[in-house]
Amino acid sequence: MSSASSAISSLTGPPIKALVEPGKCQFTSEFTAVALLERVAVSSTSSVLRYATPNTSQPLNLSTCACILAKADLPSRPTNSADDKEEKTDEATEVVVRPYTPISTNAEVGCFDLLVKHYPDGQMSQHMLNMPIGSTLSFKHIDFNIKLQYEKFQDKEIGMIVGGTGITPMLQALHAILGGSDSKAKVSMLYGSQISSDILGNEVLSKWAADYGDKLSVTHVLSNEPEDSSWDGERGFIDKELIEKHLPAPSLGDGAIIFVCGPPPMYDALSGPRGEDEVKGVLGKVGYSPSQVYKF
Repeated sequence: MSSASSAISSLTGPPIKALVEPGKCQFTSEFTAVALLERVAVSSTSSVLRYATPNTSQPLNLSTCACILAKADLPSRPTNSADDKEEKTDEATEVVVRPYTPISTNAEVGCFDLLVKHYPDGQMSQHMLNMPIGSTLSFKHIDFNIKLQYEKFQDKEIGMIVGGTGITPMLQALHAILGGSDSKAKVSMLYGSQISSDILGNEVLSKWAADYGDKLSVTHVLSNEPEDSSWDGERGFIDKELIEKHLPAPSLGDGAIIFVCGPPPMYDALSGPRGEDEVKGVLGKVGYSPSQVYKF
């Protein structure tokens, strides 16, 4: 098992470059149940959950960047259909599958960490919040879950547009960029959150930006921060002005790429929906091409 004392180490420790090529992940295309080892609250709505790997003598061996899928049989949500309501019983369940990107690295042996925001109406996130320590959850990993790999962005100027839990694949990429001496990448991040007390990963991002100021800058944008708070950073939403001010320009061509990860409204407004190659929204208007924009 890892020597790290707690799952919280994934949000407090240094960046670690521990790359593994695709195809080596312990999770395969079949779901495998593993135990919840620890859960640590990191804000009023979020926690880091540490799960065991299938083989606890080995790291997870997930490539950068990639995610895994979690599955659980959970109580069915009520529908608006009277017929459906009559047919369903208190025991009715449905299979729920959600993607998660580990924030730990392959330096961890026997475990991996997930940063999860527990939405009030989130079936999976509420289940993960209430799972007893020692109980199991099933995960798998498929080729579709392998995203842009480190070798393709290690020498680029990278703009990261992030919302909420969209920070997790960015942390995975930053481990590789900041944790090794060979990377020439420079990262400018625009990170949208609601309030300052619920910025996921804020501690580690602040530390990394201070320690690696030549490679990483982070600009937070808060949409619902109380007007009378001490917050003196950006307010509102990520927009054209902030993108043009902070992110690498589309005129850099192949030398610049933009990562986008957040809730669906963010994609709709800034890049166009996931799964569509066309770049729409603000990024399209600014002039970024499909080859420059990656929707995680």
